[in-house]
Amino acid sequence: MIAALFLAFALAMDAFAVALTQGARFRPSLRGGLAIALTFGVFQAVMPLAGWGIGAIALGYVEAVDHWIAFGLLTFLGLRMVRGHVGEEEASRKLTGRALIVAGVATSVDALAAGITLPTLSIAPQLAAALIGMVTFAMSGAGVVLGRSAGDRWGAWAERAGGIILIALGGKILAEHSGWV
Repeated sequence: MIAALFLAFALAMDAFAVALTQGARFRPSLRGGLAIALTFGVFQAVMPLAGWGIGAIALGYVEAVDHWIAFGLLTFLGLRMVRGHVGEEEASRKLTGRALIVAGVATSVDALAAGITLPTLSIAPQLAAALIGMVTFAMSGAGVVLGRSAGDRWGAWAERAGGIILIALGGKILAEHSGWV
């Protein structure tokens, strides 16, 4: 459960960074802020389930190396976030309508890939997905509010912190499944 919570926070960081920037640059209304938080939360909850489905199908074929796959995917995603290449385009324009949907998909692609790793976490995928969605909703809403008052100076930091958490989670999975811990 703790690993799923760390995964939820790490995956929510890019959505938080985009929401923070939206709050700072465009100062959305309460309704606009809720739309951003809800869109990001829903996409972040649905995408890991799709990834889990892919992972569950493939698990029988790759069970001997699933921990290496999880480590590789989470490290790749984490490094992208550390380098700051997630959410740049989404943060640069006001998110409403179709642009909000596109941003929801773009910020949750990492959740799709991370969902493939859910079978390695020993937690019900539905619970993990719900947790990811709720954490993302809360953090995105907080990001909009914080951005409105403090500006977007913390967005890059939040994204990098999420990347480090993903890399650490990948290392934990690898260590546990390889018998190193």
